[in-house]
Amino acid sequence: MQVHLNEDTVMSQTYLTELAAFVLRVALGIMFLAHSLIVKLFVFKLPGTAQFFQALGLPGWLAYAVFAMEVVSGLLLILGVQTRWVALATVPILLGAIWAHSGNGWMFAYENGGWEYPAYLALLAGVQGLLGDGAFALNRSLSPSKIVGWSKKEAMQ
Repeated sequence: MQVHLNEDTVMSQTYLTELAAFVLRVALGIMFLAHSLIVKLFVFKLPGTAQFFQALGLPGWLAYAVFAMEVVSGLLLILGVQTRWVALATVPILLGAIWAHSGNGWMFAYENGGWEYPAYLALLAGVQGLLGDGAFALNRSLSPSKIVGWSKKEAMQ
């Protein structure tokens, strides 16, 4: 499939998909960095974030682990380092955020935030995992077929 931008420029669907995966990757990375650094570190502070986790019945140390995972994941996504696996590794954090906000209703604009936004982010992280690295990645993800030892022919059956 070809997308004709004008008579002098032709972009393949593959290139557009790679570009879209890149844009998604950078957007997710910025979101994780902003959420960890601005919200957890500067607004609520890490001890306050740990108190919030404890109020949910979770161990306080988990807040520090989530903070570190969000910072590292954000940086790796922006840079394009093993994007597929980094994005998939963030899904459990986002599922935890859905759980944490589930009692507040659907809309994230509700008091204390609903579960709409974390659910959307979990979906986007899953899509990034399916798409892979996209354009301009520094360290391309190992293919899922190489990890499980499938060939293309076996994967298509």
